[in-house]
Amino acid sequence: MKPFSIIVAAAAACTLQTAFCRTAESPQPVFNRAPLVETPYAQLPIGDIRPEGWLRTQMQTMLDGMTGHLDEIYAKVVGDNNAWLGGEGDAWERGPYWIDGALPMAYIMGDEALKAKCMKWVEAILASQKENGYFGPDTDRPSMDGMQRDNAADWWPRMVALKILQQYYMATGDSRVIDFMTRYFHYQAETLPSKPLGHWTFWGAERGGDNLLVVYWLYNITGDETLLALGDLIHSQSSDWTARFTTDNHLYRQNSLHCVNLAQGFKEPVIYYQRSKQAGHLGAPIEALSRIRHTIGFPTGLWAGDELIHFGEPTRGSELCTAVEMMYSLEEMYRITGDNRYADHLERVAYNALPTQVSPGGDARQYFQQVNQTAVTRDMRNFSTTHEDTDLVFGTLSGYPCCTCNLHQGWPKLTQNLWYETAAGGLAAMVYAPCTVETTLPSGRRVRIEERTCYPFEETVRLAVSLPEKRRQAETFPLDMRIPEWCDAYTLTVNGQPAEARTVCERTIRLERAWSDGDVAEIVFNAPVRVSYWYDNAAVIERGPLVYALRMEEQWQRREFEGEAAARYGAYYYEVTSPTEWNVALRNDDLLGGNPAEHFTVERRECGSDPWSVETAPIVIRGRGVRFPSWQQVRGSAVNVNYLSQMYPRGEVTDEVAIELIPYGCTTLRITEFPVR
Repeated sequence: MKPFSIIVAAAAACTLQTAFCRTAESPQPVFNRAPLVETPYAQLPIGDIRPEGWLRTQMQTMLDGMTGHLDEIYAKVVGDNNAWLGGEGDAWERGPYWIDGALPMAYIMGDEALKAKCMKWVEAILASQKENGYFGPDTDRPSMDGMQRDNAADWWPRMVALKILQQYYMATGDSRVIDFMTRYFHYQAETLPSKPLGHWTFWGAERGGDNLLVVYWLYNITGDETLLALGDLIHSQSSDWTARFTTDNHLYRQNSLHCVNLAQGFKEPVIYYQRSKQAGHLGAPIEALSRIRHTIGFPTGLWAGDELIHFGEPTRGSELCTAVEMMYSLEEMYRITGDNRYADHLERVAYNALPTQVSPGGDARQYFQQVNQTAVTRDMRNFSTTHEDTDLVFGTLSGYPCCTCNLHQGWPKLTQNLWYETAAGGLAAMVYAPCTVETTLPSGRRVRIEERTCYPFEETVRLAVSLPEKRRQAETFPLDMRIPEWCDAYTLTVNGQPAEARTVCERTIRLERAWSDGDVAEIVFNAPVRVSYWYDNAAVIERGPLVYALRMEEQWQRREFEGEAAARYGAYYYEVTSPTEWNVALRNDDLLGGNPAEHFTVERRECGSDPWSVETAPIVIRGRGVRFPSWQQVRGSAVNVNYLSQMYPRGEVTDEVAIELIPYGCTTLRITEFPVR
């Protein structure tokens, strides 16, 4: 583990002279102003980055499915009777959850129908503010099945509403947002001393970092110094995630934390570091990642949490809300620090865990997923929090409904964080995916860059520069790129000729040149096959940002919930089963030595617009394994075995067999963590 002083120095090396937000009517990138620490990156206005290729397909699928139509699918809770819209229905987090993802989806995709749905919520929130600054539902009502109608004044759901308004401002520049937030934060400053974040529920204290983030964002726009004092108060009332990550034993102790609170709490120390400038706050999440890697961690970048955290046995569950909230935390921590470990981890979650937990048609989702998932059926599994037998099937409300509303932020917020404006006055491509960015540089010149790639399924990224305004031939600006941690070598060219880039911090390179219309920068990363070890030294095959899993034939069957179950879990669900024999182990001899890649063959296939399925997976890794007959399925899950054995496996394994591995995100059924024999 690196000492915190080294972590601070690494972050400082990535931080350049800060450019404050420009004064304009349209939304502008927002950097920190003093006394907050200087930040290397700022988000571009929402809508400047558009998805292309497979990413556009994923977002369109969600737009056509639950994201665009949740008010119809889940009308009881997020329809017109929702208390946030002035009705008498649900008064807590679920309605705001939906809009927190639907609003950036609508503006990024340019979908007018979804914009109109989101605007109904935005206008209702803005109109609900009282003279003292309070906003939102204020009336507790008797319990009603399937709705949360009490704790209407809780701080926590207002944190989600603040994120909605922040994103709305980033898309439109509507000045009403700034006035609204100013009044609300003054109300918070007056009220929190007597009614702290945990006054109504513990969720507000656990997730206070979301509140703090927006307070600092507003300060950077207005310069209102009372917001800094409010930030200190919010931090003091939030759960102490720095201690949990560094001096306490929470990450070594099962059942100690709620899995989603952990994902949301990850960013709080780094958010407050902007104010405190303390090494302990900056380094705490890195220490947490180190601890998680060898305790509760999964190779997907997440952890065993169903809903309470557990050691990382590969049939424990991982909640969908954990995935999208951890992505959001990583995006914010990366923007603040420029620490490429956060971008690497973001890609690990986004390109492995996220695609597999929503149905191919975008009409259903899993509450929990398993790393070793051999059947998606209505069986009672070894989860800490079970909702009858519905937690693993794909449904609209199966398991618990929070994920139905919260999942929508995953892809649009990833898209929003593919590019940044840099404090050096240029642009940064730091998380890779097919997209187009068209924005205004600090110089006032418009620039358009097409990111032509099928990443993460290929290792070549081409950046094609266009200058829409032809008033001069070239524009000089720096272009930053990240070198992923798994890359052991790369080549960089501009217009087909070798190019030299300057290293500005660890694994961040910068091309500084006069860019002409039609220039193309191309970077090619070398991505060797590698093996990593997880729970009980189970072996996992990785390549590039992708984790690989055993390919299993999938048989999807739609079924109906009936009676009370339909009212609680939705009208339908999908079960997925397979005839594929999955009980195989990797061969110890193949993994020993310095180059396990010698024993695996990489095959490439066409990378189409919809690559996230068993049938369309663009990459296959072939190898050899051995059958493990005693490894069986119990209650729908691959029963736990000793993944590591020091003894020669006489009689335990049988025939040698060819195995086919495909990207984890392309699978629904899979073995990812293998025994080794």
